[in-house]
Amino acid sequence: MFYEVVGLQDSTAPTVVLSSGLGGSGHFWETLIPVLESSWRVIVYDHNGTGRSPASLPNDYSIKSMSRELLALLNDIQIQQCHFVGHALGGLVGLEIALQRPEILQSLVLINAWSSPNPHTLRCFNIRKALLHNCSADVYLQMQALMLYPPDWIAKNAELLNVEEQHMLKNFPDKQNLLARISALSQFDIDGQLNAIKANTLIIANKDDALVPWQRSAILADGIANSKLHIFEYGGHACTVTITDEFNQLLLEHLNHYLKGH
Repeated sequence: MFYEVVGLQDSTAPTVVLSSGLGGSGHFWETLIPVLESSWRVIVYDHNGTGRSPASLPNDYSIKSMSRELLALLNDIQIQQCHFVGHALGGLVGLEIALQRPEILQSLVLINAWSSPNPHTLRCFNIRKALLHNCSADVYLQMQALMLYPPDWIAKNAELLNVEEQHMLKNFPDKQNLLARISALSQFDIDGQLNAIKANTLIIANKDDALVPWQRSAILADGIANSKLHIFEYGGHACTVTITDEFNQLLLEHLNHYLKGH
């Protein structure tokens, strides 16, 4: 898989791994990386079968598959411990790592993630699948924006969104890979294993998330003993984009405790 090591290059430097959502692209984190790179070694990657990591994903592809691929990558670049930050599907990958290889995690940050399918989110992904099968890519991207961002943010940033969507059209993912990834996250269910997760976990949710109800994060917080839940009133599903300053500040507060030795 394609990956980059940005920020500190010393192999002994504290390390943060960033894992994006359904789109899988490391570009998702472009507003966060600048605030981390002065104090952290940052690992950012394109998920297998997305972006700069071309592959044909099997029909039985799963979140467990994604976690194994990432762990193999971290092993190849000799990452023995890290802080893991995952958005949505990326958070699911982090949860699976917390179950399969807990010793690698110094802390876990879950952003609008979930531990099992829920009817609302499944409806959203059924619509995405129907659009992939029956509509053009630009229609899919317009619907995606409705799921990611608050209505007023879309209205204020229409020109920015148009530019971004044109870029995404030129790099639109393979349809079958995208369907395999949607199937993987739709089937993910670890409700019965949450109490086995011991990592220090920061759980972030948004009350106006139109894709994943914030109550799914409350379920994570109830099930993971060593966790803290922070709920933003505003920001939508992609709060790293819509409320960048507030999100970055919260994440830095979490991570800086470790720089101070706490």
